[in-house]
Amino acid sequence: MSTTLRLATFNVENLFARWRFREGVDPATANTRGWVVEQTQFEELGVDDKAITGAAVREIRADVLALQEVENIDTLKHFRAQALGGRDEYPYVAGVDGNDPRLIDVAVLSKLPITRIRSHQHLMDPGSPTAGLFSRDCLEVDVEVRESESKSTTVTLFVNHLKSMMGGRPQTRGKRQRQAAKVKELVTGRFGSASPGDHPFVVLGDLNDFLGPDGSSGIDGSSGIDGLVEWGQLENVVTRLPEADQWTHFFRGGDEYRQLDYLLPSASLAEASAESLPEILRKGMPLRATRYTGPRFPGVGKDKPKASDHAPVVMNLTIP
Repeated sequence: MSTTLRLATFNVENLFARWRFREGVDPATANTRGWVVEQTQFEELGVDDKAITGAAVREIRADVLALQEVENIDTLKHFRAQALGGRDEYPYVAGVDGNDPRLIDVAVLSKLPITRIRSHQHLMDPGSPTAGLFSRDCLEVDVEVRESESKSTTVTLFVNHLKSMMGGRPQTRGKRQRQAAKVKELVTGRFGSASPGDHPFVVLGDLNDFLGPDGSSGIDGSSGIDGLVEWGQLENVVTRLPEADQWTHFFRGGDEYRQLDYLLPSASLAEASAESLPEILRKGMPLRATRYTGPRFPGVGKDKPKASDHAPVVMNLTIP
């Protein structure tokens, strides 16, 4: 007997709860009477983007969704209420405020019970002892996948959003290497070093790098994540797709289409799901990403509004 877990990862690009003063309101006099509120003098930012992001989340129909670039849990719950059908649709939420100065965190929305949450934001970076290792967090989340009333399996997620390439891929590579190595340590610390891939876990999220060299970046243009993504204890299932269809992110500066977003199920989960293919939903990407020529959600613009500059990746995993 087995059951199916539909799992996704999605960098939702600045899912913030932020406001600006309405047109004609002078910020200097808006609160002259203190915090007495008689009329709304603010308007929420990014409303159109959030609506399209919500359409993308509804379209992928994930049982469990790992998210990156969420401001905080309250913001996520507000988004859930406004765009996803509320708590009835995704009753379980996991997230911890992390290390990013922009306040972008990783989080999980789930239809299935979340039974354990562990943050690793406290770990220090051996390459920079005054800084945290994880740019945001590596959020370790246990999800209960129930086959019947008497049988269930715990699937462990390691949700990541690694150091960006801003400042140059070679210049930031070392940080991602250390982060990726620590993720492997966390997996083996949880499941043992002999054959961790025998256990049901998934490393997933925005790893902010791609495999292989980058000829445009000069010296040391190699990947910072290959030690994790090509680890024999898991599988980069996006490579089951044709090479031209593996991209999840578009960077307009260099007209580059890359895979930055990863679903890396353990070897045992990947083997049990050998007949399954991942899906990359690009309907919410901006029109400037011209390599994608399929349908888009209503309202998507050349640059804005959009769901995100990343595409969600989703896959049906067989839980043996």
